[in-house]
Amino acid sequence: MNHIEIREGFYKFFEIKNHKRINSASLLPSDPTVLFTTAGMQQFKPYYTNQADAQKDFGSVNTVSIQKCLRTSDIDDVGDESHLTFFEMMGNFSFGGYFKKEAIQYGYNFITKELGLKIDYVSVFGGDDDVPADDESVAIWKSIDKDIEIRKTSRDETFWGPTGEEGPCGPTSEIYVNGVEIWNLVFNQYYQHKDKRLEPLKTPGIDTGMGLERLAAISQNVSNAYDTDLLKPLIDLIPVNDIRKKRIIADHSRAVSFLICEGVSPSNKERGYVLRRLLRRLIVYSRNFSIENIFKTIEKIYGNYYSELDSQKVMDEFKNEEEKFKLSMDRGLRELESMDTVDSKSGFMLYESYGLPFEIIKEMAGDKAIKLNREEFDEKFKEHQELSRAGVEKKFGGHGIVKGDLTAASEEEMNIKIKLHTATHLLHSSLRKVLGNDVGQAGSDINAERLRFDFTFPRKLTEEELEKIEKLVNDTIQSDLNVAFKEMSLDEALKSGALAFFKYKYPSVVNVYTIGDADNAFSREICGGPHVSRTSEIGKFKIIKEESVSAGVRRIKATIDFSK
Repeated sequence: MNHIEIREGFYKFFEIKNHKRINSASLLPSDPTVLFTTAGMQQFKPYYTNQADAQKDFGSVNTVSIQKCLRTSDIDDVGDESHLTFFEMMGNFSFGGYFKKEAIQYGYNFITKELGLKIDYVSVFGGDDDVPADDESVAIWKSIDKDIEIRKTSRDETFWGPTGEEGPCGPTSEIYVNGVEIWNLVFNQYYQHKDKRLEPLKTPGIDTGMGLERLAAISQNVSNAYDTDLLKPLIDLIPVNDIRKKRIIADHSRAVSFLICEGVSPSNKERGYVLRRLLRRLIVYSRNFSIENIFKTIEKIYGNYYSELDSQKVMDEFKNEEEKFKLSMDRGLRELESMDTVDSKSGFMLYESYGLPFEIIKEMAGDKAIKLNREEFDEKFKEHQELSRAGVEKKFGGHGIVKGDLTAASEEEMNIKIKLHTATHLLHSSLRKVLGNDVGQAGSDINAERLRFDFTFPRKLTEEELEKIEKLVNDTIQSDLNVAFKEMSLDEALKSGALAFFKYKYPSVVNVYTIGDADNAFSREICGGPHVSRTSEIGKFKIIKEESVSAGVRRIKATIDFSK
């Protein structure tokens, strides 16, 4: 089965069983405790904790998705037969619709009947001092197939922790085919708090995950993901002899393509730092050939499923980073070549002075870098960041502060974020006025340089529409409208016409911010604040980018000229 047949077969199998097909969420989650989406269940997290209503949002309490994911913990291991940074996770989910019996039966039927594969064995949670053994799952497996081999394993192996610092979790049952763990069925029975304390969930749920690449390898009877129709077309385009480098180039090319088309730009912090590491490794390895056809092939393979992919955009960003890095890269590699040994201190010096990523230093130095390890290098990087942050705080004379929904390192930064936060409300309202009231907020993010606003809309905006939206925001800023705040009940707020981010549930008493006259407001939203007192305090609003995030979701990035 090729990857297209696997995708459609998986969707149809669960759609027949009353699951609603849900598009992949963004790689950039709204959860502030994680950098990237690393599992299919992340977009569904509020539904397991009753913060959101699946029946209302999806028309079903059961869903199925194929989620694009990115994990950074395995970057150093990419190049072998099994590790990937970007991958896709197939999963079926239930938020009170069904539990262990149905989930296990679905897993067994899809593997053995739909795919015609033989299950080697399954594992279940064997229990520990805090949580009892999952004997219920053992009984269910035996009722389905009395001859199936069941292995009881430890908490580390078959108890799924939350994504982020806290969240839903529970025992799991893993399905093994050809000696490989292919599908993990997670039975969300508990909520893990930050202190690791477990509390039973009011509504237990199902969360399963099966890697598309791993399933494709087994279905296509090849030994690893890089030989499947998802990655082999890339491998075949790479004119280097080292198979490890071929795999790194193929993997990193996929990852940077999706990150760039999600709006991430290379930088020295957080998501941008991850992208820069991946890009610069690609730049070093592709010095002697053009990588453009690889990016085009990625768009060809995935474009029907992820409309945001744009190989030209990826290539432009690659060239920009290459231009910045090329001169220092050559100097850094010469400096590295002249060294007798490389430890974490000298390795970080190469990064700080020349921008060489850890992975390149480690690989290029070979035996000279035996004393260089990731943990010490990351510690040096962390110390560097803390010194930089301390310098910023000293410059502004402040410390980390929190106001309402916003956090900042200084009062200076907080004042910038407050203006951008208020501008987000103006943008939301302007989008609805220009595009129609079906536009809804799908997420937002603010830093000291720009605002990012995700919204539901089925197509790319025209230049004329963007100009109208930008002008409407600026006209409202210049109108010097009053920004008023009022605390009221949730019912009262909704009746007043206040917009809400309906993916989440709100407390019974909320804050409502109104921009403009109370009887004819330009904007009225439920929000934690803070905001400016009058719109004229904001500055000149400028849209810098409009792009696709996923099917049916668009993104606008905008900034403000505070001098205007």
